[in-house]
Amino acid sequence: MGFFTSILGKVKAGLEKTREVFVAGLKSILLGKRLDEALITEIEQRLLLADVGTTTTTRLIDKIRADFRAGKMSKGDEALDYMKTELKAMWPPADREIRFATAGPTVILVTGVNGVGKTTSIAKLCAVMRGRGKSVMLAACDTFRAGAVRQLEIWGERLGVAVVKGQAGGDPAAVAFDACAAAKARGVDVLIIDTAGRLQTQDPLMRQLAKIRAVIAKQIDGAPHETLLVLDATQGQNALSQAKEFGSTLGSDKANDKSNDKASDKGGGLTGIFLTKLDGTAKGGIVIAIKDVTSIPVKFIGVGETPDDVQPFDPEAFVEALFEE
Repeated sequence: MGFFTSILGKVKAGLEKTREVFVAGLKSILLGKRLDEALITEIEQRLLLADVGTTTTTRLIDKIRADFRAGKMSKGDEALDYMKTELKAMWPPADREIRFATAGPTVILVTGVNGVGKTTSIAKLCAVMRGRGKSVMLAACDTFRAGAVRQLEIWGERLGVAVVKGQAGGDPAAVAFDACAAAKARGVDVLIIDTAGRLQTQDPLMRQLAKIRAVIAKQIDGAPHETLLVLDATQGQNALSQAKEFGSTLGSDKANDKSNDKASDKGGGLTGIFLTKLDGTAKGGIVIAIKDVTSIPVKFIGVGETPDDVQPFDPEAFVEALFEE
């Protein structure tokens, strides 16, 4: 219970801006009140303002409205309990687990567009793995952006982990090859691979990502075990669009795929999302929209700037924090 309380406190603080839009007044207008059509419309508007998305909002509101009209739901308290229960049930436990290799290094490949906080997210992932007692190595496969390698090296120095790098402007796949060889030789538990920021529409860069994946797969059985897409929560519906496009271009994980997995040969499937900057947005409901529309599970959320400001995504903590006053 203490651990859950700790997670809830962090997530609650991170969702403060979302609650200002979504929850501020919502509990007060529901608790102890009788439902009517106007109140249901008010709930709908607040869900949309928090970027919960039209798909989820429509599903929740249609059920509340149908039950209200059928006489099965008459109180605001019942509507509140229903929403919380439904939202918590959207994420099965298996969806959120990191898939560790049964033998050899676990490889986590990290991708995303420019400016979403990808390198900082990698540092946070590194801290999470270290906290689980895992040895970690980083691979600097962003060989094109000025300062990208040095930025990762600085984090490596702070966290006490080795960074494998290549020449500026060199082949990222060659760096990935060297990193896999080094991780195997040193008996490292987890290899986290940084890649260049790319728009999902940049076909040459997407092919480059496919090449990196192919190299990794040849070096380490079953790798990459995780392919995480880093998204910026402050971008709201734009983040949802990126999730849909990356899922379509790369292919989603087969077990949870609602997106078009047409191009699995262009880089393999996404297995999860790392959602950053959740503390800086009123659009925290995007967590719900992403899962409902793409079925790509959010596995980690960033709620601050330091390596410790990351949480494995816990739907119960998230929903409780979202609805807390």
